[in-house]
Formats: sequence, structure tokens, C-alpha cells
Amino acid sequence: MKLSEAVKPISYLKAHASELVREVCEHGKTLVITQNGEARVVMQDLHIYEQTMESLALLKMLAVSASNKKEGNYKTARQAFAKLDRRIREAD
Repeated sequence: MKLSEAVKPISYLKAHASELVREVCEHGKTLVITQNGEARVVMQDLHIYEQTMESLALLKMLAVSASNKKEGNYKTARQAFAKLDRRIREAD
């Protein structure tokens, strides 16, 4: 998608809101809405937004994991499962 085709002024949004919503939802487009010539907001299909947020959350978890490993702040799988086993036995 060309960004130049995805930029619309807020006046266009006001006049064509339902058309733009339909276009965004049906075709998975992302639109940049401008106000006074500056980009202000992004209009995006909800499902695509949710997928993006899930992807970012996974990337954040990977970054935290890599950082923890680098700092030596982790447990082996054996240690983690042993701790879980102890917790289960204590709960019974």
C-alpha cells in the first residue's frame, strides 16, 4: 500500500466516514488522517490492530527474555518444573 494513497484530511473523513470505515474493514487498509496538514491519527481495522498489538507483546516478551538471559536472571527448565512440582505437592 502506498502511503500517499492512504493519507486523508480530516475534512474528507468527516464527509466520507462510513465509506472509509467500510473500505478499511473490507480491504484491511490503514489510513493516516491529517489535521491542518499534519498526520494526527491512524484509522485501522480492529482485527489488524489486535494482531499488531499481539505481535508487539510477543516481541516485548522476547526482548525481556533475551535481556534476562544476558543478565543471568533465569532458571533452567529442570529448575522451573521442580519448583512447580513442589508447589503442586504443597497445595494438596
